[in-house]
Amino acid sequence: MPSIFRRLAIVLFACPLLASPGGCTTSTVVYKEQQKGSSTVEESARLREQMVREQLAARDIRDIRVLDAMQRVPRHEFVPPDFAAAAYEDTALPLTLGQTISQPYIVAFMTQALALQGTERVLEIGTGSGYQAAVLAEIVPAVYTIEIHEELTHYAQNVLTSLGYRNIHFRTGDGYMGWPEQAPFDCIIVTAAPEHVPQPLIDQLKIGGRMIIPVGRLDQELLLIEKRESGIVRRSSIPVRFVPMTGIAQKPRE
Repeated sequence: MPSIFRRLAIVLFACPLLASPGGCTTSTVVYKEQQKGSSTVEESARLREQMVREQLAARDIRDIRVLDAMQRVPRHEFVPPDFAAAAYEDTALPLTLGQTISQPYIVAFMTQALALQGTERVLEIGTGSGYQAAVLAEIVPAVYTIEIHEELTHYAQNVLTSLGYRNIHFRTGDGYMGWPEQAPFDCIIVTAAPEHVPQPLIDQLKIGGRMIIPVGRLDQELLLIEKRESGIVRRSSIPVRFVPMTGIAQKPRE
């Protein structure tokens, strides 16, 4: 078992649960799966198709780009070996360092909220397992992802590189501050919850851009933020439960 999972806790910590043009080619992903045997490939493909049909399309996920991406990305490659059998179930799963891989529906919901057209540069805060980055990379030409835990950065980078993704850029650092050297971004997606929306992320969003972010301590909600010439528009969507954003986000505001 990889060292990153040796400290794996069985209890989920704050799992996120409810209260295509321009992306990466998937030929390498398919080839990697084929190396594991036809029965494994067929079973994982069947489970993905079932996940998309029953958990996403049967609810309110309508964006064909998102559905196609979720169909292509092999989620079982991103979860700890002990939980691979549950990779396509409608639940979040634990990683290490108190982090989680989000419920498939939440990944799809947040991706759909960005209204991606396939040409955007997207910033992700909270790389985690790398699964959300892979879904984004199937749709857009460039994904920039930041993870505060160096161990998770290395793990996600290894998995994504082995699957053939070449349009994802990695950084270890405090996501609260964003990635100013690569700004502005068309879209920003945040997968850890601060108690307030970080101003640096708003500053790094293009005019006309969108950000989806969980906000709150115990009672969290997903906020969709649109940056317009006239100002910032915020809309609440659904209640969620994410791990808290660490680093600067946890310091008292002056």
